[in-house]
Amino acid sequence: MNDFWIWFSTGFDHILDWNGYDHILYVMALCVLFSVNEWKKLLVLVTAFTIGHSLTLAISILNIFTIKQGILEVLIPVTILFTCIVNLFYKNRLNSSSRKQSKNYSFNYVLALLFGFIHGMGFSYLLRSMLGKEASVVFPLLSFNLGLELGQLIIVAVMLLFSVFLTRFTRIKKSDYVFFISSAVFGIAFLLFVQRLTDL
Repeated sequence: MNDFWIWFSTGFDHILDWNGYDHILYVMALCVLFSVNEWKKLLVLVTAFTIGHSLTLAISILNIFTIKQGILEVLIPVTILFTCIVNLFYKNRLNSSSRKQSKNYSFNYVLALLFGFIHGMGFSYLLRSMLGKEASVVFPLLSFNLGLELGQLIIVAVMLLFSVFLTRFTRIKKSDYVFFISSAVFGIAFLLFVQRLTDL
């Protein structure tokens, strides 16, 4: 149980660590379009991201496929920037029919899966550095990933509660809220991208 808690807490702390805020920014951008009554759609979106990063986390840990860490560090803010651009494109369609919204969101599901691949490799560098010569990677990988998921769900819950507060207790429109959050996240991610590109 102690081993499980070590790996679980490592994954949990990693995604909520402000020093690695790029993952927090991505999850924020990922769920900002959704309101509480759309939790099922958001669950599908988060699941797509989870499947993506779970697969590449395992593949990278097993040394089946890897990307140089420097290049990966540049690609992660790119996923955030692209997601924010998609959000800004869709924000004016938030009041459209549910059928049109479903078509809009389907593109986000594909992006979440693809970008999950990149973030999974990002997570793998920490895990591989801790594993060392450990015989089996299955138990640490599973425990670490469960910790990541709990941290991710906490970020999603906070974003949904924040959305509820703004839309129900203020006069801020949902489209304005999406614009503000996506623009702020875009600005931070762009600075991060430039910094990492310069360091490459």
